[in-house]
Amino acid sequence: MVKKLLVVAGLLGVAVVVARKVRAANEERALWHEATTAPDLR
Repeated sequence: MVKKLLVVAGLLGVAVVVARKVRAANEERALWHEATTAPDLR
C-alpha cells in the first residue's frame, strides 16, 4: 500500500514538473514572438 502511494506521488511530482516546463516554454515562445514581430501601426 505504501509503495503504491509513493509511486503515485512520484508520478504526480513528475507531471507537475513537466507541466511547469511546458508552460514556461510556451510563455517564452510567446514573448519571443511578441518581441520579434513588427508592430501593427495601422
